[in-house]
Amino acid sequence: MSLRIVESALAAMHRFAVEGYPHEVCGILAGRREADGGEVCEVVPLLNERADSPQNRYKVGPLLLLSAEEDIEQRGLEIVGYYHSHPDHPSRYSDYDREHALPNMSYAIVSVMAGVVSDTASWRLSEDRTEMHAELIE
Repeated sequence: MSLRIVESALAAMHRFAVEGYPHEVCGILAGRREADGGEVCEVVPLLNERADSPQNRYKVGPLLLLSAEEDIEQRGLEIVGYYHSHPDHPSRYSDYDREHALPNMSYAIVSVMAGVVSDTASWRLSEDRTEMHAELIE
């Protein structure tokens, strides 16, 4: 599996992650879903509503998420997956990330160390939900 991200979308995702540091940021990967992964042509940032621990968790209200997803679909795009940042932590998924993931979606994680993007990785949930598999980012 691979995830193609156009340069402008990757730059926007990185910019949002740095601007939100030291808190986690999150958003939607929009584009085209394909059998072997997908292509992301746009990222849609969402508001992290987590008040108690925004530096290591994010939360998006259901109405905000629904509104963003409907807007993406109305513009003829598909939801390829979601992204979030890991401030001062590697771009590896956590158990929390795995437990809240959906099958057949890409989950990009941007590692931001001391305010600078250090790495970006993408993951997909296994069918048995026990682990996530790395996805090549092109």
